[in-house]
Amino acid sequence: MRKPLVGALFAVLLLGAGIAPATAATSHDAAAPGTVKAAAPSSTTAVRAEVGAKAIGFAGTVALSNCSGSVVRTPGSQPNDPALVLSNGHCMESGFPGPGVVVRDQPSTRSFTLLNSAGSGVGTLRASKIAYGTMTDTDISVYQLTSTYAQIESSYGIKALELNTAHPVQGTAITVVSGYWKRTYSCNIDGFVYRLKEGSWTWKDSVRYTSACQTIGGTSGSPVIDNATGKVVAVNNTGNEDGQRCTENNPCEVDASGKVTVRQGINYAQETYGIVPCIVAGNKFDLNAAGCTLPKP
Repeated sequence: MRKPLVGALFAVLLLGAGIAPATAATSHDAAAPGTVKAAAPSSTTAVRAEVGAKAIGFAGTVALSNCSGSVVRTPGSQPNDPALVLSNGHCMESGFPGPGVVVRDQPSTRSFTLLNSAGSGVGTLRASKIAYGTMTDTDISVYQLTSTYAQIESSYGIKALELNTAHPVQGTAITVVSGYWKRTYSCNIDGFVYRLKEGSWTWKDSVRYTSACQTIGGTSGSPVIDNATGKVVAVNNTGNEDGQRCTENNPCEVDASGKVTVRQGINYAQETYGIVPCIVAGNKFDLNAAGCTLPKP
């Protein structure tokens, strides 16, 4: 995992939070356990990925204490619904959920720094709970905020990023936007992994990036944005750092026949289209809703 960073206090020391699969603030921003190999974030490191006449900026992304994330909505979310923040399951303050564990409606007062398009922090958002979190089949956490989308837009002029409703497509040009590092990574979707195994965890139908996306610790939880639509198609979570086989920070690919492939230096994300059917009126999670296939407690 792209190890989550322990927090700003330790960013200078580049310490990892001991996370296995995602890219947290360690060597992979917040994905897996280990040491961070990148410099501390600053406003001067903000980068924008140019997409033709359009640019993918940082508006709507957030910085957690140890990871990255984004304020997200579904096509059905309403202005007065409580807003949601998407990140990785391994970025939760309660620690890595074990295989088969699903966190639901767990109280939380976690804070998030909201960024504008240039990557500057413009305000602090606060959670009321972890609406959903798991590292089984996928690696996601979704926080419900104390603010509505309308309140955030009124106060900061920033809109939520929309979750795409369709499976991502191979070859798509994408940008991984890290609110923690205020940095973007541009590449393409290289393909999809039947099963991605890292330590005790297994994820299904993961996104594999082309080699240009060299994400680092602290980028865990970053939204993966389709350059053409501006919508979120995945959430960044891990990469193989040392060429090891199926160990923490070294995920391996397993195909349908059981064949294992190790790709050192290649990074991965978890698709997000499957989240949409599970969110119903009022931005509430209903794991029994039609089309919802997220793991249940």
